Formats: sequence, C-alpha cells, structure tokens
Amino acid sequence: MLELIHVSKTFNPGTPNARPALRDVNLHVKKGDFISIIGANGAGKSTLFNAICGSFLTDEGQIILDGKDITLLPEYKRAKNIGRLFQDPMKGSAPGMSIEENLALASGKGGWLSAVGKKDKEEFRERLALLDMGLENRMDQPVGMLSGGQRQALTLLMATYNPPKLLLLDEHTAALDPATSEKVMTLTDSIVNDNGLTCLMVTHNMQMALDMGSRIIMMNAGSVIFDAEGDEKSHLKVADLMEQFKIAAGKALDTDRMLL
Repeated sequence: MLELIHVSKTFNPGTPNARPALRDVNLHVKKGDFISIIGANGAGKSTLFNAICGSFLTDEGQIILDGKDITLLPEYKRAKNIGRLFQDPMKGSAPGMSIEENLALASGKGGWLSAVGKKDKEEFRERLALLDMGLENRMDQPVGMLSGGQRQALTLLMATYNPPKLLLLDEHTAALDPATSEKVMTLTDSIVNDNGLTCLMVTHNMQMALDMGSRIIMMNAGSVIFDAEGDEKSHLKVADLMEQFKIAAGKALDTDRMLL
C-alpha cells in the first residue's frame, strides 16, 4: 500500500551543518496496518512523515502510494490521499471559521462563501456527536475558542471525513493533558478501525506504542532499527524495547520522556 525504497535525505548537504535525517529507509506498509513509530528526538520520525507528505523532495529513493510513484508529486497533490495530524492542536483547522465551516471545507460540501444545506448540517451534527464533546450543539462557534482536546478531536474528524488512503498522526496527543489524551486516542482507535484506515502514528510514549495498532517500528539516527508485528509485538514490554534499542543502536536509550 505504502512503500519507501532506499529513501535518504540530508539537510544542508556539502556544508559544515550537513545533517543526515533519513538514511536508506526501506519500509513496506500493508493496507490496514496501524503502525506505531517510536524513537528519541532527532531519530527521523517527523522527517519520515514530511518525506511521505512531500514537504521536501528526498535525495534518493522512491515513495510508492497505492501502486503510484509519488516521489516527485507536489505536497498539495498528495494531500487528497494523505491525512495528517500534528502535535499542535492549533494546526489542521481554521481558527477564525466556525466548526460548521471547517467541516464544510473538510467534507467538500461547502465552506466560508458557500451555503451548507440542511441535510449536510444534520450529517455534521451526527458526526460531531460521535466525539461526545457536545460540539454538535456549538456548530456556529469559532474553532479558535475550543480547547486543545476539542480542537484535536475535530481535526481528527476533519482529516478522516473523506477517508484518506493514509493517515499520519504526528504525536497528535502529546500537547494534551492525560485524560484528554486518552479520550482522543480512544477516538483515534475507533475512527481508524471503523474506516479500515492505514495509519502511521509517531509517539514518544512507549507503552502507548505497544498498546495501539498492529505493528511497532523503532527509529534511530534516520534509520529503522526494529520492526515487530503480530505475536512478536503482542508479547513485547517497555523493557524489551529498551533492550532492542541498545542492541540495534549500540547504546542505551537515555530519554525519560519515552518512558512516561
């Protein structure tokens, strides 16, 4: 479904500030996979997502999505098939527009200058009600007035309103308090499963990575150093991941954030 073949990227090449961000990454993602991606800061996780989305052109390699080579495809053309959520709840929606207007844009059924029909409004209410946050009764409210958790849940709904071929979650609960984070993760699991989405999720939370999805990948210094799924993944514990990192990277994982 998604395939990265010998993908590499170095920022500021040929200068003293040259920084290899992706090193010969090979990754095959099957349709319906839900992959958790972990690694310390600077491991290449978000850079991997940027490469997939087309935020920059890679130096080497190919990116194949659903049988189509998208390596040279501009970011805006990939966006129709790739949904993405960021760590910052302020990204992914228009704060000055109402909940209804944001949903109208995301659904393709209208927007700021277009009237939304009664049937579409009812559909918006039904979908918002699934979030269990009362947003279906506040559709005229500007999105900028919502809490971080409400806005992230709305952004998740927007990104999957017309189910994309691929959903990328880039630490999308990291900026939320624990209770709200758990609620958004429950919504994520429900939406991904109900729509049969193929999903990659970056997280620093190793226990969350073990609990969520069908597969787990560990990155370090721009490379994939560990990949487990099925029974192998189901028997893993946090201590096992720490040991796998030490074996593959030749050093201990020294970030406390990943243990929380």
